Amino acid sequence: MKKEESTIDKLKKSLKEKGISPSIQRLKVYEYMLLHRNHPSVDMIYEGIKDEIPTLSKTTVYNILKLFIKKNLVKAITIEGNELRYDAYTKPHIHFKCIKCGNIYDFEIDDEIYNKKEIDGNKILECNIYLSGICKNCLKNNKNLI
Repeated sequence: MKKEESTIDKLKKSLKEKGISPSIQRLKVYEYMLLHRNHPSVDMIYEGIKDEIPTLSKTTVYNILKLFIKKNLVKAITIEGNELRYDAYTKPHIHFKCIKCGNIYDFEIDDEIYNKKEIDGNKILECNIYLSGICKNCLKNNKNLI
């Protein structure tokens, strides 16, 4: 009977596959991102794991995310203004931010637009699509918004 791989072993394996040494700080940041699909900021991640790792600093979280971006493990996203968030879901998708609750949701989209290499002679290097509006939860809880 094959022993089931633990969550921490799976995280270590994922990091190693990307050429990242799996330190406890890196494992905890990655685990947080996978468990909290809310597109967290550095502050959100730091607040979420600082009690588990008392020596952790925001700078360390920032540097880990910078490494994860370089290794294509996460993406940095800017939904509005200078609000930088991070996304562990790296497949092509769009983001929708609710203007009432502030939550950010992922939605699948037709791959056709993401697979384009050029538009009207312009070379496409990156494609980001962001939508804003009122999410179904806010609409459901406040019928006056409809």
